[in-house]
Amino acid sequence: MDAMFSNVDFGPLKKYLEDDDITDVSYSNNGQLWLKSLSKGIYKPEVQDVNNAVIEKLAFQCANMMGKTFNMAHPFLDAESAELRLNFVHESIAKNGIALLMRKTPAKIRLKKEKILADKYITETVHDFLLKCVEGHCNIIISGETGSGKTEFLKYLASHTKENEKLITIEDTLELHLDKIFPGRDIVAMKTNNIASYTEVLVTCMRQNPKWILLSEVRSAEAVMAVRNSISSGHYILSTIHADKAESIPNRMYSLLETNLDIDQFLKSIYRYVQIGVHIRGYQDVKTQRFVREVCEVCEFYVDEENNAKSNVIYRKTPGGQVYMKNPSKYLIDYLAAQGVVIPKDIIVKEENNNTTTPVVNATPVENPSTPVVNATPVENPSTPVVNAAPVENTSTPVVNTIPTQNVVSSNEEVLDL
Repeated sequence: MDAMFSNVDFGPLKKYLEDDDITDVSYSNNGQLWLKSLSKGIYKPEVQDVNNAVIEKLAFQCANMMGKTFNMAHPFLDAESAELRLNFVHESIAKNGIALLMRKTPAKIRLKKEKILADKYITETVHDFLLKCVEGHCNIIISGETGSGKTEFLKYLASHTKENEKLITIEDTLELHLDKIFPGRDIVAMKTNNIASYTEVLVTCMRQNPKWILLSEVRSAEAVMAVRNSISSGHYILSTIHADKAESIPNRMYSLLETNLDIDQFLKSIYRYVQIGVHIRGYQDVKTQRFVREVCEVCEFYVDEENNAKSNVIYRKTPGGQVYMKNPSKYLIDYLAAQGVVIPKDIIVKEENNNTTTPVVNATPVENPSTPVVNATPVENPSTPVVNAAPVENTSTPVVNTIPTQNVVSSNEEVLDL
């Protein structure tokens, strides 16, 4: 039990606080209790032993502990400690009964390499590539829906920064707890509030001379500008954002600005300074009935010699299980080399597989493919390359049986059906 809440009587809710698998507890609608766990996702427990009286008693205990008031005049109550956050809504506002949301934010790294590989959370190739990107000081933004595990993966990547590199975390609600996880490291944990804004905290942060700045989540115009100002001043950042895929992270950041700032200028600054976007997907597996989280997309951003903003999807796993892999561009390889990290150009798709005999299996359709497709016919799970094309002389570009997709399947991209 969190020390701050040690004298609070949680009643029948206590067992959920002591269960490490449970991350969120939600109470509403005059007696409806729902849980969110790492293994099952969101579900309703069989035993519904919590009622309005229990929640009201808990709310008044928290209000007294925090020195606050919880009534019709003050219908919202937040009680927060290092590892537990509670939010209450009074019945005068929640007309179908008092509401509560408890969220646990333990000071631990829940993700371990062996377990996430065994659970197919991430492939070993992509895992090792991302750790190389952290070693090479890439600016990385992690996207995903609420509850997909963005913060946990951010903590995992941050745990692989070098021990002698100073970290500063900037949060509006404390969730990272890196200072407690690594008590011997040079870490400053900053919290924004109605007195200290993101902008003000960031100015102070710069004066602290950090190597890394970790923003728990980009969800406001102020946070977007904090990210841009951090990376443009030579600091390295790790952060999270709500977006539907990694490739759309720059546009999502622009949409949060709510300003008339030139979109082309802004996007180029993001593409120039943010090297990697990672998307995490969480869903309920139909077969196992378990809640599954996985890294489903890794995208590289860069600006080419013609000053054009470009993206390169290095890894993508579709909901159907198809995996698309592509090697990083020369821009990322050169960036890492300048940071003292040398990676092979075929770090994702090996050269022996990167040739005209590599089969493209169950490829999804592409608009305006740059590679001509001749007499293509759909083939289910071919074990050998199927090329239904008239002979082509003196060409270095393979003509592969495929169906068009939104991303061009180039000759150095491998597609697997998992």
